[in-house]
Amino acid sequence: MALHPEFPSSPHAILAPEIRWFPADEAMRETTSDKLMPPLVAMLRRKVQEFRDSDYVGASATSASLLRWWFKTEHLLPQADGTTAAFEYYFAQREAIETIVYLMDVVGFQDKHDLMRFDSSGIVSGGMFDETWRRLVVKMATGAGKTKVMSLALAWSYFHRLYEEDSQMSRNFLVIAPNIIVLDRIYKDFQGLRIFHEDPVLPDNGFDGHYWRDDFQLTLHLQDEVRVTQSTGNIFLTNIHRVYDNNTPDPSPDDDDTMDYFLGKRPTGETTDSKVDLGVIVRDIDELMVLNDEAHHIHDNKLAWFKSIEDIHNRLVQKDGRLALQVDVTATPKHNNGAIFVQTISDYPLVEAISQNVVKHPVLPDAASRTRLSEKQSSRFTEKYADYLDLGVIEWRSAYEEHEKLGKKAILFVMVDDTKNCDEVADYLSANYPDLASDDAVLTIHTKSNGEISEATSGKKKEELEELRKIANNVDDPLNPCKAIVSVLMLKEGWDVRNVTTIVGLRAYSAKSNILPEQTLGRGLRKMYPGDTEEYVSVIGTNAFMEFVEGIQAEGVELERKAMGEGTKPKTPLVVEVDNENEKKDVDALDIEIPVLTPRLRREYKNLADMKTSGLGNKPVEYKSFSEEEQREIVFKDITTDEITHTTILDTAGIADWRSVIGYFTQTVMRELRLVSGYEVLYAKVKAFVRDELFGKTVDLEDPNTLRNLSELAATKTVINAMKNAVNELTITESGDAEIRSTIKLRETRPFVTKDQAYMLPKKSVFNRIVGDSHLELQFAAFLEDCDDVVSYAKNYFAVHFKLDYVNADGNISNYYPDFIVRLKDGRILIVETKGQEDLDVPPKMARLKQWCDDVNQVANGAKYDFVFVDQESFEKYEPKSCQDLLDGFTEYK
Repeated sequence: MALHPEFPSSPHAILAPEIRWFPADEAMRETTSDKLMPPLVAMLRRKVQEFRDSDYVGASATSASLLRWWFKTEHLLPQADGTTAAFEYYFAQREAIETIVYLMDVVGFQDKHDLMRFDSSGIVSGGMFDETWRRLVVKMATGAGKTKVMSLALAWSYFHRLYEEDSQMSRNFLVIAPNIIVLDRIYKDFQGLRIFHEDPVLPDNGFDGHYWRDDFQLTLHLQDEVRVTQSTGNIFLTNIHRVYDNNTPDPSPDDDDTMDYFLGKRPTGETTDSKVDLGVIVRDIDELMVLNDEAHHIHDNKLAWFKSIEDIHNRLVQKDGRLALQVDVTATPKHNNGAIFVQTISDYPLVEAISQNVVKHPVLPDAASRTRLSEKQSSRFTEKYADYLDLGVIEWRSAYEEHEKLGKKAILFVMVDDTKNCDEVADYLSANYPDLASDDAVLTIHTKSNGEISEATSGKKKEELEELRKIANNVDDPLNPCKAIVSVLMLKEGWDVRNVTTIVGLRAYSAKSNILPEQTLGRGLRKMYPGDTEEYVSVIGTNAFMEFVEGIQAEGVELERKAMGEGTKPKTPLVVEVDNENEKKDVDALDIEIPVLTPRLRREYKNLADMKTSGLGNKPVEYKSFSEEEQREIVFKDITTDEITHTTILDTAGIADWRSVIGYFTQTVMRELRLVSGYEVLYAKVKAFVRDELFGKTVDLEDPNTLRNLSELAATKTVINAMKNAVNELTITESGDAEIRSTIKLRETRPFVTKDQAYMLPKKSVFNRIVGDSHLELQFAAFLEDCDDVVSYAKNYFAVHFKLDYVNADGNISNYYPDFIVRLKDGRILIVETKGQEDLDVPPKMARLKQWCDDVNQVANGAKYDFVFVDQESFEKYEPKSCQDLLDGFTEYK
């Protein structure tokens, strides 16, 4: 059940259906894979792939615009340090929303029969669908970003209803959380519509002719604050326990008041203090979409929550409407008997998420480690399981020390079987381990028998709920005193703490608990660090517990087994740090200081107003005559990939808005040049260039034929390249001189995590590891270790912050990080660039590095700086013996 050998490591890579995981040997892929996956998923993956490859043919104009914005447009988001960074949705998130759009727009999904046509198993029947409304289930591994899918689905529904005539979608949304913890997490993302503005959910105003940001008018109503003040534009965010009341009898025709019998029982729910009547909500609105988070509790149509949704749908039907759509997102959409929800339309399983480092890797003790664990013959719970608790603390401590270097706090999570033992374990940890003895270092949580904490609690349980709510929001904070959590069973869903590094299970699970292994591991799967670094969660427990956890292997997860206990390596990402603890190193003697000069390059945005739109050196584009039919669809393609990025459809009168086209060109130029301001000025320049210069004559922008000409690749390429060159020539200026602004000392570099890859342990570097991004880098580091004329050296990691601004081959300002910094015995500092294969940016980088060395040698008193370019072919051919050999022979870019 291993992953396909061509399965990509990047979570952003498009996953072809033929390489997706399925629960059988690879040899069975052609014959049985479709029948071993959720019944609708296999065929839908292929159909959605065709839909994606066709550039969303069949989708409404609104849907196609949104999908191209989300997944085919580069997004640069501002960072805390004032820079920008590229943002890209995971493919799992993309596939989920693409599948929803495909079913609604292309298939015209109306009922269960429209879904049954995608059955690959041959066993799906109408009786498997309990609901009478449209419901789709998205299966995504814990930590894969289900909330982002919800935000995309919500925005898509809103704009579809707003912009598409006869749309069946909604601009009102009921977002249901299974408990107060999930509610708080969603509220954090949705408050002030934060996720919609911080993520690139909303297209720029003017994109494809709509003012998306201006038109996105929504009000968030939280729990008891629900107040319908407008018929559309509402998000009702509520806990499932506030939707229904389990204690009231079902309505009867014999009741004095028969309204509930005929209209459905009003789904109210007793909470800590109050109730919410969703019947009031649906009487005041005519459209509604339901988004159900952590939805693995939805397996029983007898549950009150199901009746409540049914009631909402029935009320809308009575007003000649219907529930627009219900979208459920969960990692484990399974019935009590293990059967998957038949409505599941997309699937990103845990095995794929682990492979792509979207979540942590579960690690179990190896056989040798497990033989050292035994259950003692004792009536005291903590004496009986002392070995397991001790190993858990040892593993947690080693992880704690490593993560503390990075400003993070590791959390130990212990699962027990009842409240008495929960308290006993907490007392044991506090009494026997000094680092857990402080006040509030150990938190106890008493859950119900099925792992859930109900909001309908009182007394001590109510206090525990409030404590849990607070812990769930800030336990990852290094200032929070909590280091260990002891819980009865486990927190079944929504506990999204990222810092759990060690899980100790001291009880047996069974199918009767309705808890799955993935739900157990899920509380420790979320990653602590962004990026593609590998992270781990150590899982320790009794034989019965470990057998339960190992059941996750049925889902394709290959559990790693490693030595645990005293003297073993911590199960943490690869940490690079200054090697202060190494007694064999004199870190001060190995340190290298690097001057930081003032930037030579900068953009003067005010100069945009001075930009000329004539005489830019472009060849005039031929102005063609198109028929009236050819003028209907205006298609814009990416100048590098030839993919469609922008489409404008003329209306029946033959009149299109040329302003959105000019806006598209302007936004493309700004995005590619990383411009953060000046849109209005640049828009006017692009308009003037298109009108007067592009075609070698002045054209009428109102003419549909002009718009059709602008969609030709030659025109698009000419406009964007001419404007980029003009902007760069005008706005990029050199200071002409350089001053020393500060100094970088390598020994002051903060610890950081890096991708787990090949490394060497250096003797001549302040760092504990030299991690090679290529084999050449490790070769070169080994060479420096053996050079007699080298005193010290270091890999120039990003965390060092030594970078040079330069103008790249595309004419844009970019940052360049040289590979190595070397100090020679004669005091010189050598900056080294290693390269396996040259690219177009090598010459401008080397020219900038030479300039930097000249600048620093003029203004710095002390060490002299030089540089060298080491190409792999020459390095292996001539086998230099010293750095002086490099300086003498590797002079290609001097």
